[in-house]
Amino acid sequence: MAEVLTLGEIMLRLSTKENRLACTDELLAHYGGGEANVAISLANFGHQAYFASKVPDNALGLAVKRHLNRFGVHTDFLLFGGQRLGIYFLEQGVGIKAANVIYDRAFSSFSQMAANEWERMDLFAGIDLFHLSGITPALSPAWLELLIKLMQEAKSRGVKISFDINFRGKLWSQAQAAEALKQILPYVDYLSAGRLDAKYLLGIKHAELLPLDQCYQEMQRLYPNIQVIYSTNRTILSAKHNQLQGTLYYQNAYYESKVIDIPEIVDRVGGGDAYSAGILHGLLSECEPQAIVDFATAASALKHMVYGDCNQFTLEEVQAYLKNDSSKMNR
Repeated sequence: MAEVLTLGEIMLRLSTKENRLACTDELLAHYGGGEANVAISLANFGHQAYFASKVPDNALGLAVKRHLNRFGVHTDFLLFGGQRLGIYFLEQGVGIKAANVIYDRAFSSFSQMAANEWERMDLFAGIDLFHLSGITPALSPAWLELLIKLMQEAKSRGVKISFDINFRGKLWSQAQAAEALKQILPYVDYLSAGRLDAKYLLGIKHAELLPLDQCYQEMQRLYPNIQVIYSTNRTILSAKHNQLQGTLYYQNAYYESKVIDIPEIVDRVGGGDAYSAGILHGLLSECEPQAIVDFATAASALKHMVYGDCNQFTLEEVQAYLKNDSSKMNR
């Protein structure tokens, strides 16, 4: 199995079940963040996963470390310091009401980093893959600059770079994201990006009218260094009933999974991270492309069955679900 480093912010998530945030008197606590979620999935799949971040040196920072260690993620590069852990509040979607997120992450320990505090550590020793997302450069101009420097160092060490665009309109504008991506994407090997990213962030004209495989081809034409592009198609029948299909563009060929029906979603947050981790696992394990997209879609669908941000299913459990050859969850 491979050695993977992911880097990003991890936060405390406080979520409702079915009440409105303005009316609830009870919140469920979890820890999560896109890159941490990917690290946890990859550890569950048998890889050596490391997570780099910064958290406050208090009980909440310790809870983050214990959360990661519980799932087998190495925390050698988890820094302690700064003033606070970022928080986000999640109002769960129900029926025709969509979920809603409120961020309380300003001045968090991670977002306030302005220099490479890992400089005396060898972040990339033995690392095969470095995974990042567009959430990190959205936090500050300093983080955009630092992220690019870290990517340059990784490339100089022969490390593959995985990047999830993961656009968050509550963190920055489309124009800001598009400009940052021009600097980031020349270093990327594996990219998580969909049709809307192609249209609004990469400037691909009429992307909404193109078949998805042609969108992927246009992305690769803009950035020939990108070897793999992937995303999911989601049909939302209600907040608790979705249909999910995975897509993959690999070695100039397009692949898609069957559609998985998810009739009783417990928690959809982190489903995209579970899909990314499934794709990365398949690539690191040198699986066949169709097997990669099938596995990733199954992993993502299973994530919808548990509370919290991270996927709690092992490699064997995802493989067992695939063998059932069923489009519905076997609970």
